[in-house]
Amino acid sequence: MAEGSGPYDIVVLGGGSGGYACALRAAELGKSVLLIEKDKIGGTCLHRGCIPTKTFLHAAEVADEAREAESVGVKARFEGIDMQGVRAFRDKIVNRAWKGVQGLLKGRGVTVVEGEGRLVGPKSVAVGGTVYEGRDIVLATGSEPKSLPGLDIDGERVITSEHALVLDRVPSSVIVLGGGVIGVEFASVWKSFGSEVTIVEALPHLLPLEEEASSKMLERAFRRRGIKYELGVRFESVKTNDTGVIVTLEGGKTLEAELLLVAVGRGAVTAGLGYEEVGIALERGAVAVDAHCRTNVPGVYAIGDVNPTLQLAHVGFAEGIMVAELIAGLNPAPIDYDGVPRITYSDPEVASVGITSAVARERGYEIVEMTYDLAGNPKSQILQTQGAVKVIAQKDGPVLGVHMVGRRIGELVTEGQLIYNWEALPSEVAQLIHAHPTQSEAVGEAMLALAGKPLHLHS
Repeated sequence: MAEGSGPYDIVVLGGGSGGYACALRAAELGKSVLLIEKDKIGGTCLHRGCIPTKTFLHAAEVADEAREAESVGVKARFEGIDMQGVRAFRDKIVNRAWKGVQGLLKGRGVTVVEGEGRLVGPKSVAVGGTVYEGRDIVLATGSEPKSLPGLDIDGERVITSEHALVLDRVPSSVIVLGGGVIGVEFASVWKSFGSEVTIVEALPHLLPLEEEASSKMLERAFRRRGIKYELGVRFESVKTNDTGVIVTLEGGKTLEAELLLVAVGRGAVTAGLGYEEVGIALERGAVAVDAHCRTNVPGVYAIGDVNPTLQLAHVGFAEGIMVAELIAGLNPAPIDYDGVPRITYSDPEVASVGITSAVARERGYEIVEMTYDLAGNPKSQILQTQGAVKVIAQKDGPVLGVHMVGRRIGELVTEGQLIYNWEALPSEVAQLIHAHPTQSEAVGEAMLALAGKPLHLHS
């Protein structure tokens, strides 16, 4: 094999959210960086995940607002979904962001190599016939959709989120296997686009990792929207025919639809990349890391979806920055993953930061809780949304969790993040004046109530 130019201070394998963030920060700190990407810089988030799905969700919101326009005195007609137009909108947003990231990397002097990289030593990555040496190696190879044993994804009738994003039509009916974030978001989009949707979730609630009260509010909202769901029941098998799929559930119940979306999670991309041959320890298929994303092999780090931490683009950004600073000799604090904001961008949105009441009790906290219903919030009434803000605090102590449901409520999670991460007391937040009329007042009202001085809150 030929020697690549170098050695570089850092070789980053994978140019998704974590990889390019690490490359940018390291270059800013004066390090020479080589970034290897087999597809497009930006990875899953930019091209097959967060950004394209949010363009679909925005189109869905516009469709719903067109249908509901008469309720606010606006005469409008909803004439249907033009999938070619929706995809053109998606491509415009994605391509603009893609060019922006490429420009940032070029501007900071990061060397980008296109091709499939493979770890061939603790300091070496091969791309084709060329080996690149790095004083430190950062693995950022991301994740891909998972399936279930015996469930074959054909890309036609049985599809993943990646197939769903390139569909040229609105399906008449869809069964969504998995009630996590991806399944819930696509169910919301397709219902707004005019499909009949049924979600199948093996656990007792949609979004099972969220506060149970949030899950129940989402379930009620979906029921009002006509989105069906089967909870606490396992998938057994699927058969395809000329018109669609027949899904059999545990117990023998069958469901029929045009498509089956498999949304049972994403698995780390580690197979065939030389990780195990170099001696890197894996944990259920993901790269095992410590609190600073170090693997068991000195000088090799793993960031983003390839390790077992939260599979969120903003976690990839944070881990990439942390590792770059660590390599550069700084002393970055490890990430408190409880303090990472989480948003499901369905209608209504579900947003949270901190821990749930169940986790708080498991950890031995004595807690107090307060729920402020958005029915008492004028801006939420104007937006015609239902939901609530629930705050969990340690008795006589700081806020432990903020859990919210409602249209556009995800924009409030940043305040929740500051409250949780700065260990604020409800009485301290209650002193802050929230602008009226905004949905942020719901956070303020919950804190006022927890501080013992409720305002617009019925007992």
